[in-house]
Amino acid sequence: MSSVDLHSVGLTYPNGTVGLDSVDLRIADGEFVALVGPSGSGKTTLLRTIAGFLAPTTGLIRIGDSVVADAVTNVPPERRQLGMVFQQHAVWPHWNVGRNIEYPLKLAKVPRAERQDRVAAVMKLVGLEGFAARNPTTLSGGQRQRVALARALVGDPQVLLLDEALSALDEPLRDALRLELQSLTRSIGLTVVHVTHDRDEALALADRVVVLDQGRIQQIASPPELVSHPASALVARFMADATLFEGTIKSAGFQASGHPCAVGYDVLDTRSGAGKAGTLAVLPEDVRLHADVDGAAVVTSSLFGRSGNDVIVNWAGVPVRCRVTGRRPLVGERMTVTIGRALFYPSGSLAVREPAPG
Repeated sequence: MSSVDLHSVGLTYPNGTVGLDSVDLRIADGEFVALVGPSGSGKTTLLRTIAGFLAPTTGLIRIGDSVVADAVTNVPPERRQLGMVFQQHAVWPHWNVGRNIEYPLKLAKVPRAERQDRVAAVMKLVGLEGFAARNPTTLSGGQRQRVALARALVGDPQVLLLDEALSALDEPLRDALRLELQSLTRSIGLTVVHVTHDRDEALALADRVVVLDQGRIQQIASPPELVSHPASALVARFMADATLFEGTIKSAGFQASGHPCAVGYDVLDTRSGAGKAGTLAVLPEDVRLHADVDGAAVVTSSLFGRSGNDVIVNWAGVPVRCRVTGRRPLVGERMTVTIGRALFYPSGSLAVREPAPG
């Protein structure tokens, strides 16, 4: 297995659109990294640049000890020793399972006896032992995705790339395969780069999560750090469904502009002094609701959840997402809102950058 290093990697398309903007990222040998971000953020572009399907216009990419892309080099995908699994698993129906998995080894002209041994080993690894002669059309969606995973692993890749590999599967199958994927990749010490739009999946699987927006990395952190200490208001909103308020730090704390939201210094997590304008991010679990017939907030949505009810209140015109334990508030019920903790990001930082459109 190998590490992956990107140094100041940029990609600009012929029409001038920036796909990647000076990306620096080191993925350690055996590490599982998830790439997430809003639509158009650059996560799939970054994965395809690592794979070799796209050539960076600036910077350097190294896989293990080998430079695979720089100003003069762009090693084609088939020579980068990578395994890749896509959202659409692309299992060929006219070949049986064994031939599907064996295909990369035939392309590499591996001797037949060795091919058979390696196919048998990888099928056992992914839980498909005894399936070699099966027609792929008789398999379930989860089994076909295992075939695609086995095909990606049979060539003994340096790095495994997953492009929305589980998103086409239904729950609870997707949840079961997440557990299997995590166990499998850790058991063989495989380096994994996983693109997903599913935030919970990224947090559940990855050692570190990379959040992108407009082709730039906004934060790289472990899942607990990312959720509890987002680096910007954009990350807080995207990863943790934070509610954002614009306002100013005053002598007593934060006061929102044109809104009753105000929090004192005792609950304010800020690196800024008094007089600073910026964005306040309030995570759902830090919102407290109290039933009050004269309350300024009205419940507009109340959904049951196993770990807490997902509630949205309209607080003076701002929809505020809350995570409530105990009794589930009723739609239409009036509430008083208090905030137990809030994060402040000064104006002019990444805090106020908007997600890419689309």
